[in-house]
Amino acid sequence: MPRFVIPLTVALVGLILFGHGALIHAKAIVAQVLLDRAFSQTIASGQPVKPWSWADTVPVARIDVKRLGVSTIALAGSSGQALAFGAGHVEGSAEPGEPGIALYSAHRDTHFRFLRDVRIGDEIDVIRGDGKRFRYRADASRVVRFDASDIDPVTDRAELVLSTCWPFDALTQGPERYVLHATMIPE
Repeated sequence: MPRFVIPLTVALVGLILFGHGALIHAKAIVAQVLLDRAFSQTIASGQPVKPWSWADTVPVARIDVKRLGVSTIALAGSSGQALAFGAGHVEGSAEPGEPGIALYSAHRDTHFRFLRDVRIGDEIDVIRGDGKRFRYRADASRVVRFDASDIDPVTDRAELVLSTCWPFDALTQGPERYVLHATMIPE
């Protein structure tokens, strides 16, 4: 009997860890469905709509990269709670389409996983909560320390920055961030 206890315990711990990892990804998928519905209602009503009753944030934008066939909803704010459910529009950064840098952050293993596949020249659409669409072209990417991004939010041009942890395949959080820069394409 005792010789089965250790393998059984190891198998149980492995199953629990696997289930926890699967739960994180399932939560991200379900949250995006609820966020997408709330974002559509926000555009239709002209008023911010919470994705669920206890939410402390609202969806404010949709980010699309058509070449990759990806779309993600962004939330107001970039707190850890907001980033658990989607990308976050960083407080104090510009609104999409306005002069300045509209800065969004998200986790590399869920909502901004697609950033690893974005190429310079790709078009990125950002749809705001008021339904206005703005198109940006990716023009630079770099890896920086989290405390030394050199992102200057003051500019006369409408720019977009998408940021996530680096490297993409790391299992733990590190000090580096991947930063993708894009400039708005005039209509």
